[in-house]
Amino acid sequence: MRWRLRGAWLWPSFVVLTLAEGVALEVLPIAGDGPGGVVPGVLLAGFANLIGVAVIAPLAARRLRRRRPDLPRVIADNYAGTAVLCVLAAAILTLGLVHRPQVLAAEDDLRAQSAAVHDYVVAQAPEYRDGIALADPMRLEDDLYRTCVPGPDP
Repeated sequence: MRWRLRGAWLWPSFVVLTLAEGVALEVLPIAGDGPGGVVPGVLLAGFANLIGVAVIAPLAARRLRRRRPDLPRVIADNYAGTAVLCVLAAAILTLGLVHRPQVLAAEDDLRAQSAAVHDYVVAQAPEYRDGIALADPMRLEDDLYRTCVPGPDP
């Protein structure tokens, strides 16, 4: 019973870390703009965690049992799986923090582009002023944006 209580953290950790990683992927994306929401982030994190538990954890458990032969196989699997999940969560958080300056730079670029469109519409196309709040900026390439501003005629 003692082993079961100490080793049964794999699936509770899986649920909690998958949800936390999904939120982290949305708040601190590891590439680009992120997955596009918390639900896609949770799905992506869940898939990564399942791969970790199914592929990496058994290998780590086998190695753990070599070092500690007194450990029952089920407990070694749980320990290794929980450790793999924690490492994956730490990796996602670290990659998100490393990628954060690029995300902030992209947001600054988008704000500068939106300000330029605002200034252009005010100076050159006053009939589109009412549509500035509904402007739809889109990044096409590095330093190339396209913004649609709705006009007076829908």
